[in-house]
Formats: sequence, C-alpha cells, structure tokens
Amino acid sequence: MATFDVDSFEDWKPSDFPQGFVCPEAGNSVKYKTGGWRSRRPIWDPEACKNCMLCWVYCPDASIQVKDGAMTGIDLDHCKGCGVCVSECRFGALKMITESEAKEA
Repeated sequence: MATFDVDSFEDWKPSDFPQGFVCPEAGNSVKYKTGGWRSRRPIWDPEACKNCMLCWVYCPDASIQVKDGAMTGIDLDHCKGCGVCVSECRFGALKMITESEAKEA
C-alpha cells in the first residue's frame, strides 16, 4: 500500500490524491491502514491514565489498544486523528499534536 506525505498536502495536484473504494467483504478494515489521512494525532501519557476506558468506548475507529483491561497504546495505523478520545479523557492522559510535531519528537 502506498504511503503519502501529509506535510506536503497543500502542494498536491488532483492526480496525487489517493483513490478510495469500498470493499464488499465484511471485517476487512484491518487490511486498510487509514491513519495516513490524519493531520493531528493523540499522544498518550500512561502515567496520567487511570484506565477508565472512556477513550476506548468512544473511539470511532477502535484505535485504542487494550490488554487485560488496561490501555496499552494507540493504533496509529487506523487512528484518523478526530480527537474524540482526547475530548472524553477526564484525566489529561491524552492530548492532540500535529503530525509535524510528532515527526520532530
């Protein structure tokens, strides 16, 4: 699957935009990495996290990774950067940064 440089998005020509399609097979979303659409990403602070799982409940992309009832990270291959998890976090364990900031870190 092709990767796209979202930092140069403003320089893209119409022919540079990826073409999408809908596959009729059920349960195939894990095959398609959609995180490249993102311009901002959530950053998780495990020290501040209380494992309340509100982020997991509300994430529309099932991108909150959980093992044994505790958050273990964020699936950035599928997270689209909507920020719902950050809005729902009551403990300040999630914040949004730009993809450019993430590259600098």
